[in-house]
Amino acid sequence: MRNLSRFIFWLIRWKAVDEAPPDIDKAVLLVAPHTSNWDFPIGRLYAWIAKIPIRFLIKKELYFWPLGPILDKLGGVPVDRKKSRNTVDVVADLFDEYNRIYIAVTPEGTRKLSKDWKKGFYFIAHKANVPILLSFIDYKHRIVGMGKPLKTSGDIDADMGKIMDFYRDKNAKHPEKFSLSEKHEV
Repeated sequence: MRNLSRFIFWLIRWKAVDEAPPDIDKAVLLVAPHTSNWDFPIGRLYAWIAKIPIRFLIKKELYFWPLGPILDKLGGVPVDRKKSRNTVDVVADLFDEYNRIYIAVTPEGTRKLSKDWKKGFYFIAHKANVPILLSFIDYKHRIVGMGKPLKTSGDIDADMGKIMDFYRDKNAKHPEKFSLSEKHEV
């Protein structure tokens, strides 16, 4: 799949600028900006190119035949957003089941404009004691990549400030739908 993904990126004139850090086996992969349905196929191709052992959270409602088995093969993990169980604990426990896994999370939680990012990714990484890898899809420059790993400090405000700084110059497909979390502007 890696070579096919590279070929598709070449055809659509996109570039993968970074690969997964070789010394990190487990991480929360933060994916932003997320404003388009195109984010998923571009991000999935990038994961194959960068050799990222990706799993991603997706609403349980999309797990119907024939889409469910396809989502499983692509790395999907169904999440029931209506149940009151602790999703952070459930997802953090996934890290114990795999030798190498990156859980992809879109902090905006939707492709629509979201003024405040969801913080579950932070608590998952902190509880599982894994780093957060800040990944991006930049439509203006047609590049996909990631920054340096961020180890959670426990000071969510300080860490979110660093995360907001990283995404400040990233360009969404629909810029009017991308907003950095208002509570963590610096």
